[in-house]
Amino acid sequence: MFSNLCQILTVLTVRGSNKYYICFPVNYGSIDVNKKDNNCIMLKRHKSIITIVVLSLLCSCIDPYTPKLSGYSSLLVVDGLITDANSSYIVRLSRTFQDQNSTPPPVSDATVFISDDAGNNNNLINGGNGIYKTDSTQFNGSPGRTYVLHIKTSDGSEYESDACLMNPVPDIDSIYFAKDQQLVNNGTQTQDGISIYLDSKEGDNNQYYRWAYEETWKFKVSDPKKFNYVKTSDPNNPIFMPIADVKEFCWKNRQSDEILIRSISDGQPKKISKQPVIFIATGESDRLLLQYNILVKQYSISKNEFDFWNSLKQVNETGGDIFARQPYAVLSNIHSTNNPKERVLGYFQVSAVSQQRKNILYRDVALMGLPFYSYPCRTLEYNPMDFATLCMCPPPTWDDVYWHLCIIEDYAFIEPTFNQVSDILLELVFTRPECANCELTGTSKRPYFWVDLN
Repeated sequence: MFSNLCQILTVLTVRGSNKYYICFPVNYGSIDVNKKDNNCIMLKRHKSIITIVVLSLLCSCIDPYTPKLSGYSSLLVVDGLITDANSSYIVRLSRTFQDQNSTPPPVSDATVFISDDAGNNNNLINGGNGIYKTDSTQFNGSPGRTYVLHIKTSDGSEYESDACLMNPVPDIDSIYFAKDQQLVNNGTQTQDGISIYLDSKEGDNNQYYRWAYEETWKFKVSDPKKFNYVKTSDPNNPIFMPIADVKEFCWKNRQSDEILIRSISDGQPKKISKQPVIFIATGESDRLLLQYNILVKQYSISKNEFDFWNSLKQVNETGGDIFARQPYAVLSNIHSTNNPKERVLGYFQVSAVSQQRKNILYRDVALMGLPFYSYPCRTLEYNPMDFATLCMCPPPTWDDVYWHLCIIEDYAFIEPTFNQVSDILLELVFTRPECANCELTGTSKRPYFWVDLN
């Protein structure tokens, strides 16, 4: 699910052109379109050749230039999704802003409710920071019902969405994977890996689908930190304290960052078969080294919502070439009831949802002849003699070794090595912090759904 769907990073209004940046935060996924910082999409609508010249000049500059333009207006940005799942639904409200290095200012003082065609009104709870939530014990979406989002801000402005019908959605039948390749670097190279697909059961009158996924995988750091180095009054006689909770195994999580949509024309089979979900380059990621889990969600959407996602997809395919076909205008189903000319950005999404999880173990793909990821980690072993100088005044100590590697070079001490016969300290072993502590790149908190299958 694309939460924070239409947070606008910046809106610059110029005579003869409009330029928008839509930002997808990392924790909810990003759409890599024009390689803008902070995962931003640029939407362009040109009215004159002057815009093309300006864009060409800006793209060719070595140093970034941020013009101070007049005529800027802050627009309301709405991002909401309700389904028939038994959970709270979230509507996010924010405002556009000019400075792309800032964060979207939230709208935290609004009144938000959802009405349906049965005459029910469901008030959303203001959770602060522009987030408004439904109460899952009092409201759940129901297929066949029509819903409207209503918003009233503190200045008296009122907005509402188009009436949105919640279409039923067929169940996902199966999720599976197969060995595959993909082209990279403008088609000049290939990457080996696996593609994950889904089959869906046949729907009734479903014509438009969208998919989103959430990846979770367990990983292991290559050189976990097992001891703490404790100084004593003697710089050549440190104490090594074993670490009880070694941060060796953790989990990573990633939300989908692709627009996965599909329309079924009249006469085509209504059963979805071998729908691509994601390609994983096994040599570029640690996803498949231990255990991988993917949760796929399938939405049955309206034609209007399909057109919205398709517009964003057109932007993605257009890229940054000024001679490329210009993208479609990105639509919105939110409107101001006070001022019909006021622009509102974002979309109120309404859809039933079906979902399914799939686990993939290392042993499931180990015999496919694929390259596998290798961590860019190495260990360094040092003793005081490695830092000795000709004068030897004063001679370096074990504390000096620790200070140089951990304080000056920012390495992590992981363990000592001893002579197995005499028990004499031989070396201190160091590595990069991210190679010693899995919490620097993941979380040690086990996901609620996780079951180790190895």
